[in-house]
Amino acid sequence: MRKLIWLLLPASVLALDLGSKAWILRLLREEQSLPVIKGFFSLTLGFNRGAIFGSLTWLPDSVRYILFAVAGLVALVYFGRLFLADETPTWDRVCLGLILGGALGNGIDRILRGAVVDFLDFIFGTWHYWTFNIADSFILVGAVLFGIRMLLASRIEGKAKEN
Repeated sequence: MRKLIWLLLPASVLALDLGSKAWILRLLREEQSLPVIKGFFSLTLGFNRGAIFGSLTWLPDSVRYILFAVAGLVALVYFGRLFLADETPTWDRVCLGLILGGALGNGIDRILRGAVVDFLDFIFGTWHYWTFNIADSFILVGAVLFGIRMLLASRIEGKAKEN
């Protein structure tokens, strides 16, 4: 029962991501932009057919599809097993839940559209950041928190060994 409750975390992330993408697809056409904070933040609809930051777009569609399908399944099995393992600490489970929900959202995009729907578009002065989505945000937050937790755990273990 407890594992079922934990599944609400990635399911919620997935629902937020898919809902936001459905909304933006109704609101904008590809490459159309809607300024929210002029000169800083816009909603701009784009489709990322590649990997992170649009990499691997030079690969043929069939190769990308197979590569992303295999990588996605391996990641889903690996992180899913960690997420559901009884011995996984709560903090790790939260991080993994964020990552899994985001990865599932982007994976569903790839299956349904052959590309990931991106729409959050930030500009910092003359620097234009890559357009991204809510799934990407959850994946990043989960990964950063997981990394911080690992760093803190290694520091604590190092201090314990010194004593």
